[in-house]
Amino acid sequence: MPGNVEEGEPVNTLGDDAWERWLKQTLDRPTRQPALLLIEGKAGTGKSRLVDRLLDASETGPRPRIVLTFTASGAALAHHPAHPPRPETGSDRTTGRSRIEPPPLPPRIYTDAAALGEELASLVESGGPVLLIAEDVHRADPSSQDLLRRLLERPPAGLAAVLVYRPEELAEPGLVLGRPVSYPAGLSLLRIRREPLDADEVRRLVEERLGPESCPPELVARIHERSAGVPQVVVDLVRQLEDVCGPKERYTARDVDATGPPVRLAELVLGRLAALSPEHRAVPCAAAVLDEPGSAEDLYAVAALPAETGREALMAALRGAVLQETGSDVYGFPSPLAGTAVYEQLPGPLRQDMHRRAAAVLARRHPVPWARLATHRHRGGQLRGWLKAVERAAEQCAEAGEHQTAMDLLEHALSHPSVPREVRARLAPLLAHSAVLGLHTDQTVEVLRQILDDQSLPPAVRGQIRLDLGLVLYNQAGMGLQGWVELEQAADELAERPALAARAMSALAMPVMSAVPLERNLHWLEKVQKMAALSDDPEVRTAVAANCIAVQLEIGDPTAWDVLERLREETDHPERLPHVARGLVNAADAALWLGHLQRVGGLLEEGLDLAARSGASYVEQDGRGSVLLLDWINGRWEGLAARARAFVAETGVMPGPAADARIVLGMLALAQGEWQQMAAWLSGDGHPLPVGSPLPHVAAAAGALVRTAIARGDIDTAASEAADAWDRLRDKGVWVWASELAPWAVEATARAGRAQLASDMVAEFEAGLKGNLVPAAAAALQWCRGVLLETAGEPARAVPHFREAAALYTEMPRPYVAILTNEAAAQCVLEAGRGTEAAAAAVEELSLCVQQLTDLGAGWDAARVRATLRAHQPAPEQRPRGRPSYGDQLSPREQEVVDLASAGLTNREIAATLHLSPRTVEQHVSRARRKLESQSRQQLSRSRNSRPV
Repeated sequence: MPGNVEEGEPVNTLGDDAWERWLKQTLDRPTRQPALLLIEGKAGTGKSRLVDRLLDASETGPRPRIVLTFTASGAALAHHPAHPPRPETGSDRTTGRSRIEPPPLPPRIYTDAAALGEELASLVESGGPVLLIAEDVHRADPSSQDLLRRLLERPPAGLAAVLVYRPEELAEPGLVLGRPVSYPAGLSLLRIRREPLDADEVRRLVEERLGPESCPPELVARIHERSAGVPQVVVDLVRQLEDVCGPKERYTARDVDATGPPVRLAELVLGRLAALSPEHRAVPCAAAVLDEPGSAEDLYAVAALPAETGREALMAALRGAVLQETGSDVYGFPSPLAGTAVYEQLPGPLRQDMHRRAAAVLARRHPVPWARLATHRHRGGQLRGWLKAVERAAEQCAEAGEHQTAMDLLEHALSHPSVPREVRARLAPLLAHSAVLGLHTDQTVEVLRQILDDQSLPPAVRGQIRLDLGLVLYNQAGMGLQGWVELEQAADELAERPALAARAMSALAMPVMSAVPLERNLHWLEKVQKMAALSDDPEVRTAVAANCIAVQLEIGDPTAWDVLERLREETDHPERLPHVARGLVNAADAALWLGHLQRVGGLLEEGLDLAARSGASYVEQDGRGSVLLLDWINGRWEGLAARARAFVAETGVMPGPAADARIVLGMLALAQGEWQQMAAWLSGDGHPLPVGSPLPHVAAAAGALVRTAIARGDIDTAASEAADAWDRLRDKGVWVWASELAPWAVEATARAGRAQLASDMVAEFEAGLKGNLVPAAAAALQWCRGVLLETAGEPARAVPHFREAAALYTEMPRPYVAILTNEAAAQCVLEAGRGTEAAAAAVEELSLCVQQLTDLGAGWDAARVRATLRAHQPAPEQRPRGRPSYGDQLSPREQEVVDLASAGLTNREIAATLHLSPRTVEQHVSRARRKLESQSRQQLSRSRNSRPV
């Protein structure tokens, strides 16, 4: 039916409880007492969904149903004969036959109320229970209203009547049938009002269509705001979102704005507008330009109408349901999207004149809404007034922590070719400042670079802009070296402004985003710490501490945690909150890679809260990326991949925060055997992760790629990648970041026949730590020593090192690598041949590893360890000789091969994982394809999931 919300979509409103009771009392247990149900609701609120339920046999029982639908051209009458009675025990139900509902008779169109009355009387006065549904009663002509009024004043026994209508379109407000009805005392009466959806109901409706991971809170909030919660508008908007934007991992609020009003809504509101006389359309047009509910006086002023004429136009717009009263003397469209539909049809000159008048209205308000005023002045062609409003709005937004709004206004203004030079000099620092705390776009960087090309800017202004540009490049854009160059130049240009120079120096002290040697970072660290100690500006000291806390932790400075505690004491000062938030998130990120995991959760929770409170959007996003990393490291993998993919889609042009999610996705894919996916997430342009990613992430990605090459049996590639990654770490000099790379790099080097070089790498790793044996490095160092001994043919001596590494990882906790090191220890026990009892214990430990890896979601690792187990299975547990028959079901080995093939592994990679020959794997794949009726390897996963195995 027109306007119907799709069946199955969860649209619940306040009337639902009353509706359910009416169904049970009136229809489920029919009596001779007549009943009337009034269902009212604005267009698109889901009234038709209730009608569909009434037409369902399971709801209405064995009674005829008459559907009367009013249209502009007459009334359509459809007769649904009575359902057969429900089968009782011993009847159709016991024979397995289901009731067959008779089809409805074709509807007949009546343009004459008298003929309609005769037909309707013959149907409702049959002597038994009858359900009459009258839809769109607001469209009934006076004769049809009289017909229904007479029927309800003398209702036949057993009649259940339902009238469905839009209250805003009734000819006489509040009177469904045009005049009061003299309802008899014996008639049961109930009115149900369909209300718009609240925010949570909109969320459920949107998530059902798009999926929870594609629906960030800001998307749902924008859909709720733009649709005003009208169910049909929500559904249409989501469909349009999919059509316009296509499939996406994560939709944004800007996507909603880009789609425009849905066609159904646009035609509804434009049809209502067209029904008004031309002289009455000015007020709705003014409301569309104003783009927010306004007072009657404001609407008259924007429409340029005198009060009396304006009042007539407003009354006509209210009667025609074009506008509605949203508060005391406040009027607007039923939804913002309805206003957009009207706005888009306004001629340019009329629109511009109205914007100028709207700007005059807003300029008289106290306080002045500068951001909205800027919009109206821009659309009204008032350049000077627009730029003034932009400047004031940006200052206002920045003070309120609304940096994203400030950036949008400033980017738009600074990209305008007619902005005078002196105005650009004032606006550019505002954009640069908000860009550091907000979420930059490519346009932000381009605009700031263009401004710096203007040689007429004073050096201090240029230095301030260059500082913020350098921070954006360094932190958000993933352009570490370019950011470093800008920051060094800014530090020189800001020599006369020590507070700003200190910010540049403290950023240069952070080693994480640039490949310059650690010694240069430490040079700037020493310099800025001396400057901060001499500064009498507490905000400068806070900003410096926030930037330097991470490097202090990474170099093993024992005062780092004390600095962090002092930083936490600064939260009573609002201007310092963004710095404190940044310091806490920086500390959490450093602690995560160092292995101080029990501190990380609390630091992130506190930092994210402060970032949200202070409007530091970039810091908040950076912290959310660290939460993903923490969940991966802690083994909380359920739903993690979907969250990480959504985060990558959300971060867009900012590879810094996206690197966290890419690492998580790559590591999950590796553990699950999805090596092609792993390579896609961890490699870019032939390098581990996109160029400019944080260096700890690059080292971790390199470790994963080295491990994969080892598993494939491609030792030369593994050793080459290990050497390149090791050189990068050596050049940087932050050896605590080697923890994710070192075990795999040492193993690749040793298996390539370079045992002495592998031993030298372990010694270099230990020496580079300079006694800074943080938990992650201490565990990795023990792992490396175990690898050296195992590859040297001394598995018995390797066991205690693997055990020590596993204990350290368990204590952090890092369950995945704890399992891997326990597995390595058990394998060494088996290789050492320590006796039957020790071997049995090792087999039992490997069995436990398989279970733990399976529970974690590391399917490839579980299959790999199972293959090892088979080679060492005690004789009593081995299967009898001969091949068992599995018929058309997969054998356990075929199941393993299918799982790995479905993940994208080649036959050679599967063979290396399961200790089989490629030829044997090929045979298993062939048999599995025959059993699963799959034409290709790509269909194996789908086929396996579609039939029992």
